[in-house]
Amino acid sequence: MKNSKLLISVLVTAIITAGITYNVVRPSGIMLSAKEDDPFGKLRSTYDILQSNYYKEVDTDKLVEGAIKGMVESLEDPYSVYMDVEEAKSFSDNISSSFEGIGAEIQESNGNIMIVSPIKGSPAEEVGLKPKDIILKVDDKSIEGLNVNEAVMNIRGEKGTKVNLLIQRAGIGELTFTITRDTIPLETVYSEVIEDNIGKIQITKFSETTGKELSKALQDLQDKDVKGLILDLRQNPGGLMDQALLMSDLFVPKGENILQVEDRTGAKEVYKAENEKDVDLPVTVLIDGGTASAGEIMAAALNQSADIPLVGEKTFGKGTVQTANGFDDNSSVKYTTAKWLTPDGTWIHEKGIQPTVKAELPEYANLPYINPENKLKIGDSTPEVNAAQQMLKALGYNKVSTKGYFDETTENVVKQFQKDNDLTVDGIITKDTTMKLMELIQQKIKDNDTQLEKAISVLKESLK
Repeated sequence: MKNSKLLISVLVTAIITAGITYNVVRPSGIMLSAKEDDPFGKLRSTYDILQSNYYKEVDTDKLVEGAIKGMVESLEDPYSVYMDVEEAKSFSDNISSSFEGIGAEIQESNGNIMIVSPIKGSPAEEVGLKPKDIILKVDDKSIEGLNVNEAVMNIRGEKGTKVNLLIQRAGIGELTFTITRDTIPLETVYSEVIEDNIGKIQITKFSETTGKELSKALQDLQDKDVKGLILDLRQNPGGLMDQALLMSDLFVPKGENILQVEDRTGAKEVYKAENEKDVDLPVTVLIDGGTASAGEIMAAALNQSADIPLVGEKTFGKGTVQTANGFDDNSSVKYTTAKWLTPDGTWIHEKGIQPTVKAELPEYANLPYINPENKLKIGDSTPEVNAAQQMLKALGYNKVSTKGYFDETTENVVKQFQKDNDLTVDGIITKDTTMKLMELIQQKIKDNDTQLEKAISVLKESLK
């Protein structure tokens, strides 16, 4: 094939109206190899042609990596992707150690890059990114056509640097976020004793150490003689399936199903609890739209096999299992190997898990982020003005309008807010005023966690 001479006729036509140059290539009788019994013949032939005849020298490694990426992308599966050396390291860091970035799990969805969930305490959570936000641009550059790992490499960066994201949020429209990157910590389990001696454990993701962290947190709370436990899986984007199995085993009675895994042939492997359960306390689980993947595995296992109630909102809906295989150059290919099913055999993919008891956060918990770099002033009429007005209303400044127009009354309310918080009194919402406004609304959300309150109520019912 390399020694074959192709006689071609080249027609170069300048199309004035479109500004496009077309090259029309007609082979004269000699066809390239595309035998049915050699599916890689076309691939090899294309490689040979480009190596021999492309108008400038080509990078062999790039050709090979491009072919692998194209092969994986043709699966049209947002969870299957080829990762070069840098991307593979980034993926490994996200599972096993701290990293520097904004702290948000993302995935590809219908050709878009979508937020699955921000990580607890991360810059992404602090500025108000939400599950199912669509990322349109990173630093004014469109990310259309990028896979997940390519998008991650654009979003991540060194601690202290800033990144601008243009987000599409359902029901609201486009929003701009300026986020200062930070170190995203390894710790994934947080525990505390809350009212009436109830233990609360929040699990932020399922990494290599999460099972050990959970066991320690449970022991600490049991040493304090808590009388019940709330397990918070909200905003948990998932992670390692083996950790979800290990952790579910602490709550599910021995011999009961934790999950089922179905391969391409339809054969199912059933995973059961192997040990006597460690937790002998009433338990309630909190879930929401950011609970995904391994988080959903655990929620479903505890609900269906241990009769533990789920409180909150419908989960994300990711019901597939991925495996990552590394190459000797440290690149990797991650691909979907199976479906996972709940203990009773339900596939929740793109459907999610419904809570036993539905509970929503206050409306002000869903208000969009306001960019501190923007100036909101009298005469403005924007979605950010509306968000600021609703925040002020939620903070008790009841005279403010919530129609989205920055009128004189809004200016006077802003001045009062600034005076109350020792800020420069100028009636303009920007910088310190914006940051203080969002800080106070975040604290109000934390102090008025209606989902947690409902979980406590449900737990107390089981204590009677």
